[in-house]
Amino acid sequence: MREAPVGVAPADVLAAVRRHWLPGAVAVTHLPVGFGAHHWRADGPGGPALFVTLDSLGARHDLAGLRAAYSSAAALAERLDFVVAPLVPYVVAFGAGALSATPWLPGPAVGDGPLTDLEGDAVVLGRLHEAAAPAGTPVWRPLVPADLADRLRDRLAVPWDTGPHGPTAREALLRHLDDVARWTRDYHRLAEEARTRRWVPTHGEPHTRNQVRLPDGRAVLVDWESLKVAPRERDLRGFVDAGRADLVDPHPPMVELFDLEWRLDEVDQYAAWFAAPHTGTASDEVAVSGLLAELERP
Repeated sequence: MREAPVGVAPADVLAAVRRHWLPGAVAVTHLPVGFGAHHWRADGPGGPALFVTLDSLGARHDLAGLRAAYSSAAALAERLDFVVAPLVPYVVAFGAGALSATPWLPGPAVGDGPLTDLEGDAVVLGRLHEAAAPAGTPVWRPLVPADLADRLRDRLAVPWDTGPHGPTAREALLRHLDDVARWTRDYHRLAEEARTRRWVPTHGEPHTRNQVRLPDGRAVLVDWESLKVAPRERDLRGFVDAGRADLVDPHPPMVELFDLEWRLDEVDQYAAWFAAPHTGTASDEVAVSGLLAELERP
């Protein structure tokens, strides 16, 4: 997220880092990166040492589920050199959320989302999808409720005088309610078909913002909170978008399933965001742009 979380003191984050991962930590610095979680750099006496993440707990994540994802990623990291998993303890309760830490990586994000090294990414994801899922790896299940459109209709029944983007978000959702209902029906039909497919370990969001380029030139995958056993197409949309589906030979209905899941979940989360009070922060600007993009794209 672009802003530091309200009610979370840097001193408390530093104390948790010292207690669980780095007794010699000297400072933490909030990083305005990513979206959906908060991040800090934790410095030791020699400089940057850890990348610290605070995930919210609720409908999407609970402590046990995050622990299962991160411990499974750690098991995969023993066999796959491109997996960068959190350190033990994999996750700890922290206020209303969950804190985790991975080693600080001396390199930049590979890109801003779209895949860039398509042939290399195909090889990396192929290795992941051929790996045996560690015991306890979370298993994908449909994320979007079948009555999403009805829930939205009820929420939209009153004006959203909640902040600068409330009216814009509400009007856009009202225009696209029938689309949301249709997308949701298609999503659940395809989720039934998914039961007949081969399921493998999937990252869930292997775009270039979740890849880091190391000094030796290798790209590694980070942010394994979304790790789940699922049809492999959960990881393959980027190849379709780049016009190189031939590299991974996906089953088109499963690509559509996970594209619909992304779109509908984004719509659901952003609707909740703008139905609530907001002030027009940089994160709000990103969120309203994301909502409009998901509603209006092909």
